[in-house]
Amino acid sequence: MRNGTAITEFILLGFPGIQGLQVPLFIVILLIYILTLAGNGLIIVIVWIEPKLQIPMYFFLCNLAFLEIWYTTTIIPKLLETFVVAKTVICISCCLMQAFFHFFLGTTEFLILAVMSFDRYLAICKPLHYPSIMTSNLCLQLALSSWVVGFTIVFCQTMLLLQLPFCGNNIINHFYCDVGPILKAACADTSILELLGILATIFVIPGSLLFTIISYIYILSTILRIPSAAGRQKAFSTCASHLTVVSLLYGAVLFMYLRPTAHSSFKINKVVSVLNTILTPLLNPFIYTIRNKEVKGALKKAMTCPKTQHAK
Repeated sequence: MRNGTAITEFILLGFPGIQGLQVPLFIVILLIYILTLAGNGLIIVIVWIEPKLQIPMYFFLCNLAFLEIWYTTTIIPKLLETFVVAKTVICISCCLMQAFFHFFLGTTEFLILAVMSFDRYLAICKPLHYPSIMTSNLCLQLALSSWVVGFTIVFCQTMLLLQLPFCGNNIINHFYCDVGPILKAACADTSILELLGILATIFVIPGSLLFTIISYIYILSTILRIPSAAGRQKAFSTCASHLTVVSLLYGAVLFMYLRPTAHSSFKINKVVSVLNTILTPLLNPFIYTIRNKEVKGALKKAMTCPKTQHAK
């Protein structure tokens, strides 16, 4: 343990050096947050009320949409505060809670996306056996397992983090409570926590990515063997949205964690964090609906039915 004055709160710097842009950025990010909540909430409602959409693919999509709602809610309100308050203070317990939910929901999202790739693999590569394999019980088990594994991985590390005393520098040069700055403020040896963090990151990010890549290798090889062009296009269209979301999420995360460390690159990492935590959850509902005839049909049905009933 090193000497230092005990601290009871952290200070989030947010985006220093944007004088004069606080109000426009506040309005833009608030609008993005509202659209994210509305878009992901609408997906959940549409799948819930439309019987044709109550299939495994849309069940997992609802899990993803629910994740995105809470993932952004964990980050954006405090980010908005950094634009209107000169000194954004967050208590240590609040900071650790934000970090827990941020990484718990983020970890679960990677696992849900891996499960979705497995679902697409079965639907395209094993179409005759798909209904008997991907039953409602298996869907529930896969989704629940993703949530439980994500919670367990992050909860165990958070429990160790809660035991640490904090002293010294309490400034976090970010717009949310990231684990790295929190560990730097600890007054004790954090090597075990850092090792656990590395192992968890390897298991979740490269592990789920490898699983997804292998699934899509089989999917693409099966699609290429389909004789008709229309059949190939139809099969690929069922995977295009998921593949786009996977590319956005893993692209942003791998850019942050695999590029060489440099002091000058931290600002770029902040920008990529904005893409990962704010823009991707906003884009997901549009990605899954813009080329999806079933979802667009359900939306039109939901919008026209009240009008029809009112006319009657």
